Amino acid sequence: MLGAAALTGVLVSAPPAAADAVAPDLARFYDQEPTWNPCTGPGLDGLECAKIVVPMDYGNPRGEKIRVAISRHKATDRDHRRGILLVNPGGPGGSGLGLPSYLGSQKIGEVYDLIGFDPRGVGQSTQLRCTEPDLDDLDLPTRPTSAELHNYTEWARRTEEGCDRTAGSLRPHITTANTARDMDVIRGVLGEKKANYLGYSYGTYLGAVYGSLFPERLDRSVLDSSIHPDRVWRGTWLAMARAHTENVERFTEWAADHDAELGLGNTPEAVFQTMEDVAQRLHENPVDGFDRSSFDQTVFALNRNQGGWDVLAGVISSFREGDSAEAKEAARAGSLRIAADRARLADGGSSTFTTIRCEADWPKGIGGYYADMREYTGKYAYGLGGALSAPDPCTFRSYTPDEKPVELKRDGYPTGIVVQGHYDTQTAWAGGPAMAKRLRDSLIIVENDSNHGYYGGPDYDCVTEQIDDYLIDGILPGSATTCPGKPLPDLTAADAADEDNLTEKVQEQIDEEEEQPAPAVPAPVPAT
Repeated sequence: MLGAAALTGVLVSAPPAAADAVAPDLARFYDQEPTWNPCTGPGLDGLECAKIVVPMDYGNPRGEKIRVAISRHKATDRDHRRGILLVNPGGPGGSGLGLPSYLGSQKIGEVYDLIGFDPRGVGQSTQLRCTEPDLDDLDLPTRPTSAELHNYTEWARRTEEGCDRTAGSLRPHITTANTARDMDVIRGVLGEKKANYLGYSYGTYLGAVYGSLFPERLDRSVLDSSIHPDRVWRGTWLAMARAHTENVERFTEWAADHDAELGLGNTPEAVFQTMEDVAQRLHENPVDGFDRSSFDQTVFALNRNQGGWDVLAGVISSFREGDSAEAKEAARAGSLRIAADRARLADGGSSTFTTIRCEADWPKGIGGYYADMREYTGKYAYGLGGALSAPDPCTFRSYTPDEKPVELKRDGYPTGIVVQGHYDTQTAWAGGPAMAKRLRDSLIIVENDSNHGYYGGPDYDCVTEQIDDYLIDGILPGSATTCPGKPLPDLTAADAADEDNLTEKVQEQIDEEEEQPAPAVPAPVPAT
């Protein structure tokens, strides 16, 4: 059972650090004392949970209020405890209640109280619920023709209308800046003068915003797999399409080097042509409903895990035989992969995922979107370029945010660390160096790797050790250091993928992703 002190009448006072330098109208929020109880629900074993109350609108703190759910894994070495570490898995819209459970086995769990939270609008916090639009009459292929471009505009318009219909007065206040303000209330409620922070993916942007708004209240910070500070938000999706395509090119090089085992072609160009031949065959003759768009989405999802490229190769190879038993197995595997990504987006708070994107202005001219769609469909089909360059629900935003996105800067808190993979398909490589430069942080580069979210991962001890040194002992790595990436598949291994076990291997990948600190969030494309 989750509990919180009411904000009516006299509140129980928190420790003295809670309301230091807080505006008088906000003091009562900082003065709450949370009621902790054992968490209930999947992935929350061993954690304590509570709920606190925050202003819906920080510009009017005497107005409506909402709840934010928080979780805690207490430091196991209380004699050496050095405060709280706020953690966020990304999204936008990802539930963070379970992240302290995952990180509790790391060394940081010995000296920090790990504090997770469901951001406003998500999960066990006050939820934002948009109405899902009816898209049954719209054909939304991954490679739209000129005649089909308008369908994406209609999808975006209907999605925005559905959100406007049921989002009430909460939606304009679902922003990164307000989530950062909630984080500072959490810090104050817990009686800490300063917070430390570890954020993955979108959580890197959230952490940078928190430090920009509350520099005197942030101590050590780690931004793992960073958003580009100058690409909020349309530029992030365009970069995602390019990054996925670059990683597919790496896959074709690897497959060509292993042509003797895979038989997809002895040059990268030949492998790519094999993929295009399969895509065209599925366009003309889908296998059990699995068509070219399904194939593009499957390649998009499977290519990002370079350690599982043997599975992607098996899917491509299986479809070369037309409507065969192998092709049907590949269709089942691909459909499983697509369904898992869509379920993850829905579980993570799709309404908040959409709304956070609307905190920044989007271009209004539809002609510019259509020009980008034509270009990106042609160049970045396996990066879902046509969909990622299409008009967004935020193109038709039905409200005006109270404020512009926060200008990111580090002015008053210590040097932190940014971690970035060379070929990260979710938050493209350039984001890491750009964020490190903007904040003057140290940069850890994961070489030749396409993963997303590194600290605590089983293949990334080099990253974890350097982050532990910093978060626990305050020892920074060099200004730009490198760590090795995940090994590419060993095709001689007994458990390598083959055409008979593709569904099993895809399920294994999905299960492994669920154990990662920041499971990859699928692209913001229509689910049809």
